[in-house]
Formats: sequence, structure tokens, C-alpha cells
Amino acid sequence: MSGNKNRTPNYKRKRALTAWLFLLPFLCLFTVFTIYPVVQGVWVSMNNWSLMGRLKFVGADNYVKMFHDHKFIEALQHTCIFVVMCVPLVSFMALVLALLANRPTKFKKFLRVSYYLPGILSVSVASYIAKYAFSPYNGLVNGVLRSFGLITTESEPLWMQDYPLVWFTVVLMTCWWTLGFPMLLYLSALQDISPELMEAAEVDGANARQQLFHITLPLLRPTIFLVVLLQIIASFKVFAQIQLITGGGPASKTRPLIQYIYEQAFDKNKMGYAAAMSYSLFAILCVVTLIQLKFQNKMEAD
Repeated sequence: MSGNKNRTPNYKRKRALTAWLFLLPFLCLFTVFTIYPVVQGVWVSMNNWSLMGRLKFVGADNYVKMFHDHKFIEALQHTCIFVVMCVPLVSFMALVLALLANRPTKFKKFLRVSYYLPGILSVSVASYIAKYAFSPYNGLVNGVLRSFGLITTESEPLWMQDYPLVWFTVVLMTCWWTLGFPMLLYLSALQDISPELMEAAEVDGANARQQLFHITLPLLRPTIFLVVLLQIIASFKVFAQIQLITGGGPASKTRPLIQYIYEQAFDKNKMGYAAAMSYSLFAILCVVTLIQLKFQNKMEAD
């Protein structure tokens, strides 16, 4: 009888009402602080607005303007350069460090802490360290290169002024600073791999290389896709470290899209145009994410 009572329409409605009452506070806050700003941002992107005065509706003119703005195209190209350089490096190095930190040695706790430690720094601190390390004449990097006789005082590379060396500076700093989190994701996935599986492979005669490429990496495939996706999204949103290290220079050759949006919004008070570029970046990220998810599903099906 009690089972039939639990399946009555009144009981189901009561449970549904209780659930919605618990969800209501979150839904209210989510609507006010997320959904409404998104909708309002779309409306702003279709207007000319300078924070002061009324909005002037221009329809899709701000979106059309982007395709004729060579600075927008250049900033998007610079962002894509950063993505192409940073995503493979971070994803690969994080995997290598996770494999090292997962080895059963007495130093594994120390390695895990040391690999993750840079990630707790703020972007301003990490950028200051990079500026000091790559500064000419008295910087750490040039000092090490001079000690090995690879450069001389007369031929010191200007890592933060010369193009394209400045890209290597920003990418290496970002890689060092952000390796910790993807390393932890890889490490967590590695610890989910059954030791009995590796022992069985070793008994069957598989060496360490064969275990890595035929067991470990295939089992890590979902985590690899996740790390790459997160790195792509984060790299497309790069701004702070470039702003603090190079300011977008030299000659705006490293200015990313987020920095150009910031300049249009807060330096030139073109809020509508900046909003349009922001939603264009959002559309690009959605397309990239869908392509990667489709590729991932195809790989898993095969």
C-alpha cells in the first residue's frame, strides 16, 4: 500500500513542488546575475552607447563593422597565434609532469607540490617574475645563457621587446604559471587506472613504452580532450599577462582580442562595439567547442 501511495499524482506533485522550492533561490540569483546580463549584453551590442546618455539602436552595424576593422582582425590573429603556441605546450607538459609525479618514488609528494605551486600565484605576481627573469642584461634567463657561453653582452636577446621573441616569453610564462591544474587532472585520471591492469600487461611481456602508448594514453583520452578544451577556452581569453608583460607591444604585435575589446570599451567608451566583439568571441568559442566535442565523440566511437 505504501508503494502505491508513493506513486499517486498528489505525492508526485508535492515532491516536484518541494524540489522547485529548493531550486528557486538559485534560479532567482542565476537569472539576475547571469541570464539578465547576457540578454542585456546582446541588446547593448546592437546599440551605440558610451556609458553616458541613451542607447542608439544600430542593429547589426557593430557586427558588420568588425569585418572591416583591421585592428580587430589583427587582434584575433594574435589570439590565435597564442592559442596555437600555448595549448599544445601546456597540454603536453602537464601530461609529462603528471606521469613523473605518478611514479612510485619517495619524491612524488614533493614533485606534485612543486609542479602545482606556481598556479597559486596571482597573474600580476607571475607576470612580474617573468619580466624579471626575461629582462635583458640582468635577467635570469640571459644570465644563464651567458654563463654557458651561448650569448654575449653585445648580442643579448631582448625577450620582451623583439618580435617574435616576445611571444616565446608570454607563452613560456603562461605555461609555467598554468601547468598545475591540468597536471592535477591528468594525475587524478592516472590514479584511476587499475594497477592490476598494468601488472597484467607486464606479466604478458609489455615494456614501459608499450604500457604507456597502448594502455595509459588510450585510457587518458577523455582527460586529454578535457584539458585541451579547457586550455583552448582559457587561451582565447588571454589578456592579463600580455597586458602586464608587453602591454600588447611591440607595436601592438601581441595585442590579443580581449585587450582590444577592453580598449574599445574603457578607453574609447564604445560599449556597443566592445559588446559585439565579446559576443563574437563567445560564438567562436562555441564553434570550437562543438567541433572538438564532435571529434571526441568520433574518436571514442572508433
